[in-house]
Amino acid sequence: MPSKLPSYVLVTPARNEAQFIELTIKSVVAQTVWPVKWVIVSDGSTDGTDDIVSRYASAYPWIELVRMPERRERHFAGKSIACRSGWSRMGNLKYEVIGNVDADISFDEDHFEFLIGKFAENPKLGVAGTLYREGNEHGQPHFVNREHVSGMCQLFRRECFEAIGGYPEIKSGGIDLIALFSARAKGWQTRTFTEKVFLHHRKMSVALHAGLRERLYRGRMDYLLGSHPVWEIFRSVYQMTRRPYLIGGMLILANYFWHGIRSVERTMPEELIQLRRREQMSRLKDVFRCAVHGNFGARAERDSTPPAGYSG
Repeated sequence: MPSKLPSYVLVTPARNEAQFIELTIKSVVAQTVWPVKWVIVSDGSTDGTDDIVSRYASAYPWIELVRMPERRERHFAGKSIACRSGWSRMGNLKYEVIGNVDADISFDEDHFEFLIGKFAENPKLGVAGTLYREGNEHGQPHFVNREHVSGMCQLFRRECFEAIGGYPEIKSGGIDLIALFSARAKGWQTRTFTEKVFLHHRKMSVALHAGLRERLYRGRMDYLLGSHPVWEIFRSVYQMTRRPYLIGGMLILANYFWHGIRSVERTMPEELIQLRRREQMSRLKDVFRCAVHGNFGARAERDSTPPAGYSG
């Protein structure tokens, strides 16, 4: 670990997160290296989220609560708007890394010390994060795309963040993925470090979608974010092996191609779509190559920079 670590700030958008946000706050407060400032943006919360944050903000001067007015419509652009509101509160603070942290995660006490150390070690690193776990689910190491960084906890080098303009305001979602590909398109490295894991206490997409609707949502988002048709077929087949068996993968695939037939406009810029598709096909070839040679485990240990494109 370098002797001098970069300074960092955090922003957390929170909308009715009273159930989990205290776990997140306790995790940050327990860090071996504190952020210069942490702005928690309450996006119209009505469930007691503000009271929890206010209690901790009164005890820790580097925590600030920003309240935004309540809004009826719920969409992913709200996260981007809330984040921008938080970033604007950083003023003239000196920092080198800026992080987005969701309000329903928790992590070990050296989580951020570990990550900001990676920025100090590698000046080309633009976005960094770690693996995550939901409940008893564990990722398979040979399927981990180490260039994909979960949007639940993304740390950006400040130069990279300012170069891409932060998160785009897109209601349908995928803002974290677009930010990643924007960073890579500008020559920055993005990396998930598998030595650490954080816990996600709410299953992904549950806030807006559940059950079979969640599978339809996945297919729609894969289309809007430019996923390659061949990749989508294999992704859907893989989903058919998980609950709800068969029908889940079929719904993803059907909604993906339904949007294509209707020529729905995609939300990811064309140049980023082409980058994503090249990486998806490269990764798919790599998966097949590893399967044929039966060396998933060996490759996971040997290669720390597998081709990108897999985003869950």
